[in-house]
Order: sequence, then C-alpha cells, then structure tokens
Amino acid sequence: MAFELGIYHFGELTPDPVTGQPPAPGPRLRELVEQAKTADEAGLDVFAVGEHHRTDFVVSSPAVVLAAMAENTRSIKLSSAVTVLSSDDPVRVFQQFATLDLLSGGRAEIIAGRGSYVESFPVFGYDLGDYSELFAQKLDLLLKLRAENPVTWRGALRPALVDADITPRPDRELPVWVAVGGTPASVVRAGRLGLPLSLAIIGGSYRQFAPFVELYRSAAAQAGHDPDVLKVSVNSPGFVARTHQEAIEVSHPYFQAGWMANHHQRGQGVPMPKPAYEAQATEAGAFFLGSAQEVIDKIMAQYALFRHDRMMIQLGFGNLPQREALKSIELLGSEVAPVVRKEIAALAASGTKVAS
Repeated sequence: MAFELGIYHFGELTPDPVTGQPPAPGPRLRELVEQAKTADEAGLDVFAVGEHHRTDFVVSSPAVVLAAMAENTRSIKLSSAVTVLSSDDPVRVFQQFATLDLLSGGRAEIIAGRGSYVESFPVFGYDLGDYSELFAQKLDLLLKLRAENPVTWRGALRPALVDADITPRPDRELPVWVAVGGTPASVVRAGRLGLPLSLAIIGGSYRQFAPFVELYRSAAAQAGHDPDVLKVSVNSPGFVARTHQEAIEVSHPYFQAGWMANHHQRGQGVPMPKPAYEAQATEAGAFFLGSAQEVIDKIMAQYALFRHDRMMIQLGFGNLPQREALKSIELLGSEVAPVVRKEIAALAASGTKVAS
C-alpha cells in the first residue's frame, strides 16, 4: 500500500478569537463537506471526522456527515476519528458504516476508540466504571458482525444475539482501526487482534511514542500476525502555509482558542502561548506545522522512526477560517503529498532500512 496522507476534523464550534462568536452548526457542517471535497480534488487519501456529544462540537453522528461527503467526493476514504464504540451499539455502528460503504463505493472506514471524552456515557446510560470492559466487549461484537451473518454472540454488558440477521452487508471487509492515545493495554489489544493502529500524538515529543509502536508490532507477532503487513497511522494537529511564519501567525490564535475551550471543559484549561506552539513545529515537536517543506521533513523524520503507513493532520484545530483551511488542504495535496509518496516509495524500492 502506498503511503497515505489525510485530514481529520472534530467540527469544533469554538468562538472566533476576533469576534467572540461561535459558528452556526449548519454552516459549519457544510464547511466540513467542502473541506472533504477539496481534499478529494487535491489528491489526499483520507478524510475523517470525530464524534463528540457536547455543544462545542458539531459532529455527534459521524456516519451521517460522512454520507454527505460521499455524495460530494469520488475517491477519498471516509472515516470516523473516532467512533466512541464504548457508548454506542456495535450493531448500529456496523449498519451505518456498511451503508456508508455501499453508498461511497467501498470508501468507508471505522476508527474505533474508548473515548477520551466521557460525556456520551451518561447520555446513553452507561456506567464509567465499565469503561474498559465496554470497549473490549463491543469491539469483539463489532468484529463478529464484520466476519459473519447471521450472528450469535453473548456478552455481559449488552443483550445477546442469537442467529441475528444484520444488514446491509458491505461488498468487502469493512476496515476497522483501533485508536489509541498511548495506553499500553490498548496498543497490545490492537496488536493481538491484528487490527491496524491509529496513534494520536497531540503534543510533546513524538519520539516518546516509538515504544508503543514497537509494543504493538511485538504483540501482533506473539499473537501470530505478521507485523510487517499491519498498518499504523500517526495522527497529530497541524497547519500548512506558504511560509513558517504565516503558518504560525494564521493558525495560532484559533488553535489557542480551541485548546482553551476544549481542555477547559475537561478541567485542564492550560494555555499554549505562541512560543510553546512554535516549539511543536520543530523537528522534535509533534505538530505538522509550517511550510510544505517543513511538513515534508517532519513526516519523513517520523517515518524513519515509526515506519508507518498513514499520516493524518488535525487541520486548523480551533475553528480556523474556511478560506485558510482550504488553502492549507490544497498545499498538502499539491506540494506535500507527492513528495512524501515519492520519497517513501523510493526507500521501499531500494530496500533501504530505516530506524526502528
């Protein structure tokens, strides 16, 4: 598989740092569809939207938003980022994404996670005390639904299924990734199940996550899977502009607004001033932030460490203006993606070994 580049978005409704007003939900959703259309036309590989159940995010139903994107795009893969499987019903998740896959001509993906936000648990009547077990059991059911029909399944936290006919059925095996944020148990689970790993790196030094990728591949090998064919995605915030300075100046006010609004409601309202933000743009930092060449260099540096298959940028976090987001998407598709794909393909063709 060729190296993939994509975008993920949470659909923030963060108040604008200039006007103080949040965007309206309807226009914000239409902006996301336009971004996916632009990403598709620019030649990017994946567009993903996250699931939240709070008034400062607009996407509570990723499959519905992705279906709108499917009707406005041709080739780009359409994914959740993430589906909070612990507080959802795997049957409905499978049905929704199977429907999306059929509508889109085989372009749907599920990135399933336990959920770093927990507001959905009381909304749907789940006990946070069952946080880990809910995900384990529901992931088991989702994979069972993917593998066979009719389905017989029994678990402790959901009613059993007995010869249940679950439709529609997609024309292929629906891709299911496991999202992790650096929890070793989650990494090991993904490896043992032989599922692709979606690794969120949202700050600090990305090098500290190398042991998690190694643990994932080790767990996969011990479970009898070939780690060389399992996919790894690295997902981080970022923004691409013509120059380094433009990238910082344009995106930082919106990132800071989103960072404060987002983390304040999680009890962590810690500011990220411009120097700290710019530090994340350095070679050692986590963000894909700067000029096209800087982003290329960061991707290649991470590839040497992780040997991953996909890079996803959380583009313009904090409700960046649409015109700036679209320009950044076009730069990513026209100037970053072709170079990265060519350089990684050349490494593969030459048999060059990179650091592990």
